[in-house]
Amino acid sequence: MNRLLVSPNPHIHAPVSTKSLMRDVVIALMPAVIVSVLFYGLGEIVVLATSVISCVLLEYLITRYLLKKPSTIGDWSAAVTGILLALNLPSSTPWWIVFLGALFAIAVAKMTFGGLGQNLFNPAIAGRVFLLVSFPAAMTNWQIPGGLFGVDAASGATPLGLINEGIMSGASIQDIMAENGFSYGQMLLANVGGSVGEISALALLAGFVYLLVRKVIRPHITLSIWATVALTSLIFWLADPSRFTDPVFNLLSGGMILGSCFMATDYVTSPMSVKGGIVFGIGIGFITMMIRYFGSYPEGMSFAILIMNSTVPLINRWFHQKKYGRK
Repeated sequence: MNRLLVSPNPHIHAPVSTKSLMRDVVIALMPAVIVSVLFYGLGEIVVLATSVISCVLLEYLITRYLLKKPSTIGDWSAAVTGILLALNLPSSTPWWIVFLGALFAIAVAKMTFGGLGQNLFNPAIAGRVFLLVSFPAAMTNWQIPGGLFGVDAASGATPLGLINEGIMSGASIQDIMAENGFSYGQMLLANVGGSVGEISALALLAGFVYLLVRKVIRPHITLSIWATVALTSLIFWLADPSRFTDPVFNLLSGGMILGSCFMATDYVTSPMSVKGGIVFGIGIGFITMMIRYFGSYPEGMSFAILIMNSTVPLINRWFHQKKYGRK
């Protein structure tokens, strides 16, 4: 006798899974990974390998031996966290500091909340901010790109850091830009220093386009961040161009592209509705610019994303997703 199987509706199947989505994110990050290795050399290979292996191994150990559950490393999410964490670190970061960042990202920011789908904060950003607070000297020891074998490249400040220091000493932005030879083309193709994920905006944008084409993400969060950053910086720049950077500089510098394209768009830690995502993006863009212009730390993207991550449950209550079958 055949039994009638009853299950909750809607009965819709899609040819996608967590594994396929995460694998697409890894593919999208490959241009940035390749460029970072070419410019930062063997030191970056060590950082990448340590971060990815640590994240995957820690998630396996926690799920199997602490939570007593089947391993979840097959969904690729731990590998994505490892790559993103590595791209947020200087290429000179010691391996043990990278391991501690992976430990915080996986054990605290992800698995403490129950694992993928239940974490409140983006694990990679949480790991990066933890390291920044705990080891500020190592986390601000930026390397000037020196090529595949340029492991002895000299240290240097990021464009945002140089401008912040210059303004504090009384110099104008125009003088700082000219003195250090900053150009928008340089930032788009190959930046002059910072975390390895800042080396080429073009490589990150190529990965972003791939995710859009594959329909892994939607562009509303990223575009709302860019629009807010552009509008906010335009207002301040028009008011005082000698003290405030212009919109193009702010869009291409720091962790703007990496954060807005790959971290703010994280399914788990971003709002479910389009309207909520736009509000989420506006908040990230505005907080980032306030930190850049008025904070003591020159970069604000990581802090802005974490702050807005904490508001996602509230945003989801304000902006309900349309219920299936309802007009």
